[in-house]
Amino acid sequence: MNIHEYQSKMILKGFGLPVPRGDVAASPPAARTVAERLAAEGVPAFVVKAQIHAGGRGKAGGIRRADTLDAVETIARQLLGHRLVTPQTGPEGKLVRRVLVEEAVSIAAEYYVAVLIDRSLQKPIVIASPAGGMDIEEVAAQRPEAIFREVLWDLDRLHPYQARRLGLRMGLQGPLLAEFGRIVQGLVEAFWRCDAMLVEINPLVRLTDDRWLLLDAKVVLDDNALYRHPDLAALRDVGEEDPLEVEATQARLSYIRLDGDIGCMVNGAGLAMATMDMIQWAGGRPANFLDVGGGASPEQVAQAFRILMADPRVKAVLINIFGGILRCDRLATGIVTAAREVGVRVPMVIRLEGTNVEEGRRILAESGLNFTVAYDMEEAARKVVELAGRQRS
Repeated sequence: MNIHEYQSKMILKGFGLPVPRGDVAASPPAARTVAERLAAEGVPAFVVKAQIHAGGRGKAGGIRRADTLDAVETIARQLLGHRLVTPQTGPEGKLVRRVLVEEAVSIAAEYYVAVLIDRSLQKPIVIASPAGGMDIEEVAAQRPEAIFREVLWDLDRLHPYQARRLGLRMGLQGPLLAEFGRIVQGLVEAFWRCDAMLVEINPLVRLTDDRWLLLDAKVVLDDNALYRHPDLAALRDVGEEDPLEVEATQARLSYIRLDGDIGCMVNGAGLAMATMDMIQWAGGRPANFLDVGGGASPEQVAQAFRILMADPRVKAVLINIFGGILRCDRLATGIVTAAREVGVRVPMVIRLEGTNVEEGRRILAESGLNFTVAYDMEEAARKVVELAGRQRS
């Protein structure tokens, strides 16, 4: 689960890590109020940062310096209620509903630090670089020798010698090295205690007075562990998520929206992946991953159908079910029910195999609805790609 920058900093501050002074605001007057409070604490200048679930905000104009209270309010008005387009949002951008107003600081150096899972090692690792900032991706691609890593062999801790080794590789010494080690240890503790998948600080900055600050922070939480953290689960912002994915989650369906135009409904993650591969092999592009699961009810199947029909990009649909726990007749009943309620606006190819397959096919045939039946995956993929092509032309 993604959370906002201001939420990430709130979490990390709770672990004793240094973050800039500031607060979040949902309106221009509220942003000015935050800046006034900071000014009363002696802050001479401010930064206004759009809060969306996407990176690349700085280059897109979503992070701006303000030297006066009026400028804070003006920038907040320019950002709030408008869509910010970054390389990570796609051309449609994301609507800015909140801004973070923070103190502006004098930066001496920028670093990069992250804690994440190395899937090849099946262990958490710490990654660090003295070349932090907006171009860290280019650094990783062009100068991989500037990226250092340490493996958390004990899973829940980074040994002090490992933290020192990272700092020394980045040219730190004395008190700076000691404080850097404390920060890295704190990030590892936050990663472990919050069941995070990623804790990323970019940049971690050293100020001109040699203090450290987590100038930007990104925390990604493991959805599967949120039942242990109701306080963290409450940080979810469904306004930042795809509405269809939110609807699918509420129906206990596994749904991920993709870039293609052929909708898929399958039971079982492995079969879903194979179905998407077959569509790609036949020359099409899947519009989604949708796994209704082995024990889906007719009501869940109907909800899955509604989600497919609600995606305006879908030009054709392939339903590929192997009936085991989810019997073919139950699936067919759910499809027919939803089709009559919602309507079938695009061609639909259905391939059924398994328990009660003949009964399922009979239900589809007697429904009076215009379904195309396929008997194997290759035939189903070819047919749905052909039908989608006709819809596009």
